Amino acid sequence: MAGSTTTTRTTSVLSVLSADSPVASFTFEELAKAYYDCRRHKRNTASARRFEVDMESNLLDLFEELQAGTYRPGRSICFVVTRPKAREVWAADFRDRIVHHLLYNRIGPRIERSFIADSCACIPGRGTLYAAKRLESKIRSASENWSKPVFYLKLDLANFFVAIDKQVLRQQLAKRITEPWWLALAEQILMHDPREDYEVRSPAHLFNRVPQHKRLTAQPAHLGLPIGNLSSQFFANVYLDALDQFAKHQLRAKHYIRYVDDFVFLHESPQQLNQWLVQVEEFLPSLGARLNPSKTILQPVDRGVDFVGHVIKPWRRTTRKRSLAQALKRTAAAPAEDLRETANSYFGLLGQASHSAKDREKLARLVLLRGNSVNSALTKTFKKS
Repeated sequence: MAGSTTTTRTTSVLSVLSADSPVASFTFEELAKAYYDCRRHKRNTASARRFEVDMESNLLDLFEELQAGTYRPGRSICFVVTRPKAREVWAADFRDRIVHHLLYNRIGPRIERSFIADSCACIPGRGTLYAAKRLESKIRSASENWSKPVFYLKLDLANFFVAIDKQVLRQQLAKRITEPWWLALAEQILMHDPREDYEVRSPAHLFNRVPQHKRLTAQPAHLGLPIGNLSSQFFANVYLDALDQFAKHQLRAKHYIRYVDDFVFLHESPQQLNQWLVQVEEFLPSLGARLNPSKTILQPVDRGVDFVGHVIKPWRRTTRKRSLAQALKRTAAAPAEDLRETANSYFGLLGQASHSAKDREKLARLVLLRGNSVNSALTKTFKKS
């Protein structure tokens, strides 16, 4: 795996659009919009630059392939990221990412409108800050502004992305997408196995840092979504909407919230939370999922609830200590030419907490020692002239 190697295999039956498939129902303008949406975030990748060299011709070719039913996903790139922990990432080719955006733009907003307001991951306007503030509001409501004891149950799904059952997800999509062509495209993207044709971009020693049970390459063909694609993020939310609906309508949990595979219940009774824990464990096999028992936490909210990088305690919401330590470490190690960009990103991150003055002071002192200036609000750094 050292350097850049290519792996090709043919081990699964791939659902594809063909000439006999339903007629495509989208315009070239929709595909162009998908291209610009995709380019906004991936313009500097090699495949994006290659596509942009002859953008109009490449878009027309892709449009004709989709309309004719001859489109096939291309080669993926597999690499390892090490922060916050080592994990395997799969990057689809740029033209395939355009197709992901095309699908999402057509069906995503409509399906997301059916999600509960407490599903917070990978949905416009529902990022980590939304999730942290919403949980804080729920805690204040359940505890009557911290005046009575309340407990929280925090749960985490084991090996989430690589354990997703694509057959279950396929059935869920079929219930939600009524247009035959769009359903066929969604199934093609879902059932495509990137392990059949991919290029490795990280050395072997980095792959060895990823536990085997967390690697997509170690799973059977019907399990796992590739981390790194818009389609995977969207499909994961569709998959876990069943859990959200179960929590709200079967368990009737008033105070519940989920961010990707981390979810929290609040209640004044720890016995009730334990009962919900048993019911969730009984429900998850219907999805092909299970809990990670080592990450199950039940304790009073007064001790602090660690969620999406924030720690919520009575009357304050702070940044997780580990996140602050990483911010200081990475800022200290950043090359001089990258210092301003690195520090400002962390000023922004720390500023999301309701009580962040002391943390921003620590970051500001570090930036000042490295020769930059900081504004009086401790929210931004500048290069000294």
